[in-house]
Amino acid sequence: MRSTLSSGPLAGVRVVEFAGIGPAPFCAMLLSDLGADVVRIDRTSPPQHDPKFAVTGRGRRSVALDLKTGIGVETALRLLDKADVLIEGFRPGVMEKLGLGPEIVEKRNPRLIYGRMTGWGQSGPLSHAAGHDLNYIALTGALHAIGRAGAPPPPPLNIVGDFGGGALYLAMGICAALLETSRSGRGQVIDCAITDGVASLSALFHGLLASNRWSELRAANFLDGAAPFYDTYECSDGKYVAIAAYEPQFYRELLEKLGLSQDPLLAEQWDRSRWDEMKVRIAGVISGRTREEWCAMIEGSDACFAPVLTWEEAAAHPHNRARETYVVIDGVRQPNAAPRFSRTEASVQGPPPQPGADRQSVFEDWGIAST
Repeated sequence: MRSTLSSGPLAGVRVVEFAGIGPAPFCAMLLSDLGADVVRIDRTSPPQHDPKFAVTGRGRRSVALDLKTGIGVETALRLLDKADVLIEGFRPGVMEKLGLGPEIVEKRNPRLIYGRMTGWGQSGPLSHAAGHDLNYIALTGALHAIGRAGAPPPPPLNIVGDFGGGALYLAMGICAALLETSRSGRGQVIDCAITDGVASLSALFHGLLASNRWSELRAANFLDGAAPFYDTYECSDGKYVAIAAYEPQFYRELLEKLGLSQDPLLAEQWDRSRWDEMKVRIAGVISGRTREEWCAMIEGSDACFAPVLTWEEAAAHPHNRARETYVVIDGVRQPNAAPRFSRTEASVQGPPPQPGADRQSVFEDWGIAST
């Protein structure tokens, strides 16, 4: 797969990823998209599903090792001797039991950045408990704030916890640590907990809460579906549009596009006592046309409008097509690399590898004697 060096901003950075699920492989995907040479250590057992569909596993090579054997651990250590970054997503203590903990690895490679991805963190009363995205965002308060009034908090997609509060924070931490290592010559351990990351993502709302501008009640605030100018509405064809006309000039534009600019009920945007009535009025208008009719009338204006698209529809939308937001790799449509760079272009380096398929090329490229 790696016949030429990437031109991305992380070109030349070597990453060893220990195979896992959720945020750790997504973090490795991000680093690969930015140009890093990622090598995943897989189990020796065959995969349960076709690897080509594991999009978060794209853009890296694979070496299969049995880490329950001495030779497997030693081979992993030799890979880490040549690496700049390690990524692992096991429970605290697992890497230590394998003989691959930070103390052992640091003695061999003092410059290594040791990235540890967990839900609860390496310390704390819950650090060894099992959990998933939904549990982690529940503990931070974020889940409580999501949903409609009078209904339980809905399980959202695991974008907020696993990928937002987890993978992105680990990727940012790794990039920051790489910069620091270039100055100090020393590596360090990154303890990336999803709970910490999601708490950090919630910073705005803690400020609003402290200033009495946010209620702990669901759907009682201007960004959680209570406001008539910040919500989704159903069209006559059963499809939806999203309205986010928060600023007064955009709200005026929205009313003009809806034909409601002279409606006295909607004159005072921030009269919370009338929000429910205002929402009913707007919903009644939007329900009178199809989604495509509204797109033809409003999309591209300053009314802060967008159609609510399915995954399939999103890939076909003219804006996403113009920006090449999605690509097809080995017959699988998937998001393109992000963000965009003016000189050192980020790109998808290739499809997900077959587990264990790249041992020889990795050893040759990294200068490791085969055993």
